[in-house]
Amino acid sequence: MRLVIYQKEKTGRLYEVENVKAVSRLSNYLDHEHNLSPEGIDVLLNTLAHFADVLAIYPYRQFMCMATATIRQAHNRHELIKLVKQKFDWDMIILSEKEEAYYGYLAVVNSTSLTEGITVDMGGGSTEVTYFKNRELVHSHSFPFGTLTLKALYQDDLTEQENAQKVRQFVKDQFESLPWLRDRHIPLIGIGGSARNMAQIDQNEKSYPMAGLHQYQMNVYDINRILNYLISIPLSKREKVEGLSKDRADIIIPAIETFKVLYETVKADQFILSQKGLRDGINYSWLLANHDTAYFPNVLEESLNEIVMRYNQNMNQISHVHFLTRKIFNQLFAQQLKTLTQADWSYLSHAIYVFNLGQYIDSESSAQHTFYLLANQTIDGLLNHEKLIIALIASYKDSVTFDQFVKPYKSWLTKHERKKYRLLGSLLKLTYALDATKRQVIQNVDIQMKQKQIKLIVYYKKNPSAESYQAEKQKKHFEKAINKKVVLQFNQLN
Repeated sequence: MRLVIYQKEKTGRLYEVENVKAVSRLSNYLDHEHNLSPEGIDVLLNTLAHFADVLAIYPYRQFMCMATATIRQAHNRHELIKLVKQKFDWDMIILSEKEEAYYGYLAVVNSTSLTEGITVDMGGGSTEVTYFKNRELVHSHSFPFGTLTLKALYQDDLTEQENAQKVRQFVKDQFESLPWLRDRHIPLIGIGGSARNMAQIDQNEKSYPMAGLHQYQMNVYDINRILNYLISIPLSKREKVEGLSKDRADIIIPAIETFKVLYETVKADQFILSQKGLRDGINYSWLLANHDTAYFPNVLEESLNEIVMRYNQNMNQISHVHFLTRKIFNQLFAQQLKTLTQADWSYLSHAIYVFNLGQYIDSESSAQHTFYLLANQTIDGLLNHEKLIIALIASYKDSVTFDQFVKPYKSWLTKHERKKYRLLGSLLKLTYALDATKRQVIQNVDIQMKQKQIKLIVYYKKNPSAESYQAEKQKKHFEKAINKKVVLQFNQLN
């Protein structure tokens, strides 16, 4: 059970300011008649009373009390609704199976750039799966089993391996009952605490250099490796595994078995963790209530615009530098310089939004702050290797600093890619210099390419002395990256 409190920022998005978790395991209190027992009711009400105490210090404007599988499955759920109303004056809303699955899907399509995938959200008493294509929900289903109900299948006289095999066969039969799950060859997106813990274990085992879990990628070999390790050790040792919450140590194996079987059923091409889940989906439905669609048209653009607003970036300058950079890039691309591709323009165009972001914190160490902020915060719509590329381009200061930043990630990029992103970073540094005073005095640019020289012809209307000084100062980085002399020619427009 969780109490989560959000603040609405000037961007219109919601940010967590409080997240209180209580391990209640209410499904363990469903009796043989499928009623929540008196003991379970005490756990429910006492936990909500604790939440109410925390909530009392916040001047909140909107409040929702949502219940999922265990309360939905309880035959005395109407009595529970009345008890919560009597004690707290809260209207407890019990989500249907369809609603629970839908909100999980909604969270994924609004926080990733994935256009097709299978989502799986595994709770204690149910497991929701959805299939979406072209970002539209196609199928959804809620299975009446979760980590706790699968753990209940365990027999004391069986080994951990034998119990795991029993769970494996059970969930395989369940998944086989849905034809639309089979042989999709698309990403499997995991939502919820068990998926998050599995990803955290994988990151710790690999000494993963980047912070953040959202859109973290794994494959079936990673899942198997973690599963086999956890099965091989006793619970006492499992409770101490880095990345695994102690309160999940006894239920993580049934969860990972479920992910593995579903991965094999789907014939998934990768497993991607979504840090955004049910409650985020509810928030998105509220934020997008007056929109034509249930999802943002472009997740990454929304996320970048949010960062621009949060760090007070100058949108006029961004738009102008975007225009200048595109002009230069197109001409370099036409010359097939350094095998530049349109995908490289995509990285560069996104980096324009967040170039030199770290000056918000400190101008002297702006490059270091820029790289850290971009590489280690969630940027919806970007996989981690894409986030790294944009962070390297947007934080470019010089080749020495670039090499320092890229060192922990050398295995992620080829030597050719590192050279290319150094070139893009130095180009961006140069084009920002062409708008040094943020007055958009440079109206246009052109390039004349020779074997050992590039002439950059710059057209201006107002006095460009500051832009000229900064461009002459910064062009050396571009020269080094492109291995050509750069000549700047400033021409006044009539």
